[in-house]
Formats: sequence, C-alpha cells, structure tokens
Amino acid sequence: MAEYEWQRVAREIEQDIESGRIPPGGALPSIIRLAEMYGVADRTVRRALRDLRERGLIETLPHKGSFVTDADG
Repeated sequence: MAEYEWQRVAREIEQDIESGRIPPGGALPSIIRLAEMYGVADRTVRRALRDLRERGLIETLPHKGSFVTDADG
C-alpha cells in the first residue's frame, strides 16, 4: 500500500526523534520550515504533526511550537 506524504513526513521526523537528532524536550522546526525541508504543503506537515501528537511523540504548545515529549517523564 502506498504511503501518503504526511506519513512519510511523520516517519522521517519520528526517525529523527528515535535517533536523538531531536532530543527529548527539543523543538521541531516551524511548520513553514518543515514544509520547505520536506517539499510539501503546510497542511501535510500539520497532518504529520497531528499523527505524532496522537502517538505521544510530540506535544504542541500554542504560540510556542512543537516539542519532543520526554518518554521517561
């Protein structure tokens, strides 16, 4: 089954989190920056971030951005 673009973006961000490239508590780039990095629309990034939030990998704080959750705490 083909992978949607949002799934690819979510998978790549998840790999960055798992590898420690983005550490616990670390901030993700802005939605606009992520869209530029992955060559997708901002709504695609928003969908990917929603998936990561639903799986408990990140949290999004209004007017602050998205951050990797601390798996230990």
